[in-house]
Amino acid sequence: MYAFAIQTAHNRNATMTKTVLITGAGSGLGAAFARLYASQGCQVIVADVNATRADETRASILAQGGHATAFEIDITREVDWENLRLALAEQGIVVDLLINNAGVASGGPTLAADMDEWQWMLDVNLLGLVRGCRCFVPDMLTRGQGQIINIASFAGLAGAPGLGSYGVAKAAVVAFSESLRAELASQGVRVSVACPAFFKTRLLDSFRGTPRMLKTAAKLMDEASQTADDIASAIQRAAAKDEFLIIPTAVERRRWWWKRHFPDLYFTQMKKLIARRTG
Repeated sequence: MYAFAIQTAHNRNATMTKTVLITGAGSGLGAAFARLYASQGCQVIVADVNATRADETRASILAQGGHATAFEIDITREVDWENLRLALAEQGIVVDLLINNAGVASGGPTLAADMDEWQWMLDVNLLGLVRGCRCFVPDMLTRGQGQIINIASFAGLAGAPGLGSYGVAKAAVVAFSESLRAELASQGVRVSVACPAFFKTRLLDSFRGTPRMLKTAAKLMDEASQTADDIASAIQRAAAKDEFLIIPTAVERRRWWWKRHFPDLYFTQMKKLIARRTG
C-alpha cells in the first residue's frame, strides 16, 4: 500500500505558465524534466513511487526558487492515480502537461522472459501511462487544451535483438500514443512520444533479464555522452513545437532513417548483431 503523501510548496499563481505532472520524477530523466520545467516558471508535480526521492527533487526545485509538489504514487494502482487527481482538484490545480515518464527495464531473448516479467513490464511501461491518460485527459478535453508526452524508448522502434519484453512494451507505447494523437488532435489536446536511447539514469535499478544484457546496458549507459538534462531539454524543445515522434539523439535518428528507407539492409544488420552476440 502506498501512502497518500502530498506536500505542497506553492499554489498556482498568475506568473506560472502551466502545471506539469511528471511520473518517475524522483530521479533520472523525470527529475531532469522537473528541474527544467520549474526553471521555466511552471508549477511541477513530482510524482514517484519512492517518496524520499520525490521530496528530494521537490527540495532541489524549491532551493532554486521554483514551485513544486511531491506525491508518492505507484502508477500500476488506479487508486493512487485517483487520489492524486482528487488532491489536485481540491487545491484548484489543473494539469496542463502530463509527462508519463516512469518505467522499468528488462533485456534478453524475447521468449526467455517468463510471464511474470511480461505482465510486470506491460503493467508498468504501458498500462501505467494508460492509467495516467485516463485519469487526466478527460479534464483536458473539458477545457479544450492540454498536452501529453509519453516516454517510450528507441527500443520500441529498433526491433533489435535482446530487447525482450522491454522493446515490445515500448513499441506499444508508440502505438498507443499514435492512436491517442489522432483521436485528440481536433479537441485541443496535443500528444508526443519520445524515444530516447541510452543515457545515465537509475533505470537499471529495477532491471529484470539476463546478466549479459544488464552488463551491456550498463556499459552503453556509462559510455553515453548525453545526460538526462540533455535528453529532457531536447524532448521539451521538440514537444513545444508539437513534434509527435521525438528521437532526441542524432545516432538513433540516423538508424531510424535507415530502418524506414532500407528495411532489408537494416534487418541484415540485426542478423549480424545476433550472430555476434551468440557467436
